[in-house]
Amino acid sequence: LDEPGLDIAAGEEFLQEVFQILLEEGVRKSTDVTQKVCDWKEPQELRELLDLELRSDGEGRERLLQRCRDVLRLSVRTGHPRFFNQLFSGLDHHALAGRFLTETLNTSPYTYEVAPVLVLMEEQVLAKLRELVGWSSGDGIFTPGGSMSNMLAMNVARFRRFPESRSRGIWDLPHLGLFASQESHYSILKGAALLGIGTDNVHLVQTDKRGKMIPEELEKEIQRVKAEGSEPLFVCATSGTTVLGTFDPLDAIADVCARHGLWLHVDAAWGGSALLSPQLRHLLAGIHRSDSVTWNPHKLLMVGLQCSAFLLRDSSGLLQRCHGVGATYLFQRDKFYDVSLDTGDKSPQCGRRADGLKLWILWKAVGTRGLARRVERAFAATRYLLEQVKRREGFQLVME
Repeated sequence: LDEPGLDIAAGEEFLQEVFQILLEEGVRKSTDVTQKVCDWKEPQELRELLDLELRSDGEGRERLLQRCRDVLRLSVRTGHPRFFNQLFSGLDHHALAGRFLTETLNTSPYTYEVAPVLVLMEEQVLAKLRELVGWSSGDGIFTPGGSMSNMLAMNVARFRRFPESRSRGIWDLPHLGLFASQESHYSILKGAALLGIGTDNVHLVQTDKRGKMIPEELEKEIQRVKAEGSEPLFVCATSGTTVLGTFDPLDAIADVCARHGLWLHVDAAWGGSALLSPQLRHLLAGIHRSDSVTWNPHKLLMVGLQCSAFLLRDSSGLLQRCHGVGATYLFQRDKFYDVSLDTGDKSPQCGRRADGLKLWILWKAVGTRGLARRVERAFAATRYLLEQVKRREGFQLVME
């Protein structure tokens, strides 16, 4: 595998030059407010500038270095102070160091034997996130994003109610009913399609004028679905909706779920980081009553893509029973260490990124208080913008 092209000395020299380009173009300029967020090009012009064609022969070092510069120069600088396009932005140097380490190690945290450090880090980070939710025990796994975390919640909820669905499929199951607010993330519909539940069986509950799910309307929808002969299964509440940033009333929704025996999932992909702040965690009051939580530190904490945690209150091994198949070449039971550290079978994935490492390093660098201040600053900036819109001529405030 070392041929062709693996000249170690030349490779290390190339990497050193690439690191300098990364530092100058990818870090310094990308976070400099005097630079552009993006040097926008139309698709055809960009194709010509990049010369994307893959040819029979390779290129020299200088040409490759220029290509690295071009990638950074012509891409969107999401770490820029004026990047407002998505729910992730900013660049944290400690978290970026974690991402460099993850790529360099190039391993998957599915077994302790191949990723001992990373497995233990993931265990610690997930435990700390569960503690902030309000659980003293439980389970969890990192996933490739909030959408996948939400889909895992739906799959685990179905497995708990109908364990036979794992082996027999959906053929003998009743029509299942899923519930989420009108402002919920579109991944709930995608998940219903992927899992064979069907998008027609996702019932979007009415929200109030601020975008919060109305618990009384949830109760009505559940009663209606029952009357039509379907079986309610799962409720997704949202803590920090994508468009309005709304936090659903979790305690009242949990009351409804408790009455009907439904799985309560909280999509806190964006808003979960408010749990770090003593000033803001009231926004998620009642989250400890949920069965599962999605939390994306890559959104509000500047951890970097991707970092999404799926957290589970159950500590009976539900994730393992739902997804595990015990591939003998990976998950032997007679290993010389505690095989509960081989967590890969909890996930539908085989290969997984070690997404807990960058969050662990950031947390070590700034501590829980530092993370809390970052979240509080974001909320303070929002309040500042709100007041500016109110008093600035030519702007109209759509919603308080």
